[in-house]
Amino acid sequence: MQARTTKCTPMPSCICETCGGPYHWIWEDAFDKFGFGDGDGQVETSTVATLLQDAGYTVDHDYWGLHNDVIHSIKKDEIEQIPDTAEVGYDDPRKFLPAAIVTLLDEKLPAAEGVRL
Repeated sequence: MQARTTKCTPMPSCICETCGGPYHWIWEDAFDKFGFGDGDGQVETSTVATLLQDAGYTVDHDYWGLHNDVIHSIKKDEIEQIPDTAEVGYDDPRKFLPAAIVTLLDEKLPAAEGVRL
């Protein structure tokens, strides 16, 4: 899949591709089948994937039917970081991702006060 990244200001706000105004989002949406407005909104999964790739991870993501573009695999040194027990697309990624990944995403893509799930 061709990666598309959007020029963003320091998170949690990007420029909306439709209206040019601020667009607020959270990184957890990149792991949620119904994230980014069920894939109908401005999808920023590629932004999250690129950040992880820049940190040395191999990331696979794809659209889930007519739904969101979802990250379904993160590998470091060829070792899968998403456990087999995680139901990707439904489970809270904060509960199944390794602490190092959650910390990285929180530091690089912080949400506004009170915006977290």
